[in-house]
Amino acid sequence: MGLGGISIWQLLIILAIVVLLFGTKKLKNIGGDLGGAVKGFKDAMGDKDGDATQQKNIEEQADESADTTSTEQKNESK
Repeated sequence: MGLGGISIWQLLIILAIVVLLFGTKKLKNIGGDLGGAVKGFKDAMGDKDGDATQQKNIEEQADESADTTSTEQKNESK
């Protein structure tokens, strides 16, 4: 094992200390909260693409409305 590396035994000791300090219920709650946060982050990242598409659709609709309005104004002025 190299310098500065952590062996499996050291990880197990750290895990045992964490369980003793926090208890299994609190660790379970923390794990659930962390999982929910990661899921929310992934959903937000997925919505980013959806938001861009939605924004593009809104801009296209606005352009079409402007074209229709200018056509109607031209017809009224004749």
